[in-house]
Amino acid sequence: MTKKSEKSDSQKDKKIEVEKKLNEEQVQEEAPQEVETEETEEKEAEEEKKEPTTEEKLAELQDRYLRLSAEYDNFRKRTLKEKIDLQKSANENLLNALLPVADDFDRALQSMDETKEIDAVKEGLNLIYGKFNGFLSQQGIREIESINKAFDTDLHEAITKIPAPSKKLKGKVVDVVQKGYFLNEKVLRFAKVVIGE
Repeated sequence: MTKKSEKSDSQKDKKIEVEKKLNEEQVQEEAPQEVETEETEEKEAEEEKKEPTTEEKLAELQDRYLRLSAEYDNFRKRTLKEKIDLQKSANENLLNALLPVADDFDRALQSMDETKEIDAVKEGLNLIYGKFNGFLSQQGIREIESINKAFDTDLHEAITKIPAPSKKLKGKVVDVVQKGYFLNEKVLRFAKVVIGE
């Protein structure tokens, strides 16, 4: 009897094991369905999140506006600083080119005290004057020719009128008090002149 009871017990155990396996398979089949429903719910929630509300759109536009405004402000400050730096160093090349002329003037002044020959001093000053005029020409500066020319308000500034020494000089420039100059083709400084009447 013990053998029969042992057989029946073992059969019962096998039966229980089979039932457990079946139950586990059913649970596993149902679990993916639950997971699938959870995934679809998550996707729907994400889709709802993708469509921003008007408040969110407004906040995003305000953020963009603030960033763009800050970027423009930084650009403006940077260009202003660059302009200031450029203005500070703009004349650097011009001044460097003038330094040799200043050195020549220093040497001429020193030699004036030591030398007794006036002709040598005159010659040195003429050389310096020629060098300086050459420098001005290189920079695009040239003198406005005024003597015995007709008075032109675009080029001349009248200081006074005097009686003309001859009839040919009426309405023309008789004397130049201060020379005028062109920078390229633009008037840099008007010539101050005396007109004959």
